[in-house]
Amino acid sequence: MSWLQAIVLGLVQGLTEFLPISSSGHIRIVSTLFFGNDAGASFTAVIQLGTEVAVLIYFAKDIGNFIAAWFRGLFSKAARKTEDYRMAWYVIIGSIPISVLGYLFKDEIRSSLRNLWITATVLVVFGLLLGLADQFAQHVRDKLQLKDAVGMGLAQALALIPGVSRSGGTLTAGLFLGLDRASAARYSFLLALPAVFGAGIFSIPDVLERAEPNAASVPQMIVATIVSFAVGYATIAWLLRYVSKHSYSVFVWYRLLLGIVLMGLLSMGLINPT
Repeated sequence: MSWLQAIVLGLVQGLTEFLPISSSGHIRIVSTLFFGNDAGASFTAVIQLGTEVAVLIYFAKDIGNFIAAWFRGLFSKAARKTEDYRMAWYVIIGSIPISVLGYLFKDEIRSSLRNLWITATVLVVFGLLLGLADQFAQHVRDKLQLKDAVGMGLAQALALIPGVSRSGGTLTAGLFLGLDRASAARYSFLLALPAVFGAGIFSIPDVLERAEPNAASVPQMIVATIVSFAVGYATIAWLLRYVSKHSYSVFVWYRLLLGIVLMGLLSMGLINPT
């Protein structure tokens, strides 16, 4: 991997992680289209640590409150009635599906599911689902319930397929369940923390061993992760402001256009799907 590729992919990760357009899909597409190779699932997983550190810092106060409430709730009945205690459990419960499926299908995630035909297809399909949820669901609730944690957790697990979008899947599920846009986005950010940190840490040995073709060096990985952190932090603040006043339609149209263009390039043999 070249230094230019490492920096560009770090920038792509920071820009797309929290938008409902699939960061892993974009890394896969940009890496193949402009650099002629697949950066690999391990590279993608590790540089996501940068964007999740951005979430930790941005929501540090909230996360601290959730953790403190969860520990208090182990011994106090009163603490178990608080919103912070319930939110801590919702993040834990919502993280279970992607953790289990990520472990069971780790080989497929690193190989067959990275086919660009699959990426193009799910970009379109889940773009349409996001559009339906955004336009026709009732966005009336700002308080999460157990059903939201389960539904959005299952949706997050689908993002193991590049192109689905972790944030896009969770936002779509949240909107269909009746959450307002801002509440669905906030929980989506928090729900990512356990899964993405787990996947990133789990993939570090592969990066150190350079187990995948076209692997990045350790310095390149560090720089890409720092870039993704800096850009990701700015993206969080922007997206929360944006969704409080706008629909997701711009992202829906973008997904559809990108998926169709990618299908065209694949059909003409201009890029290799594997």
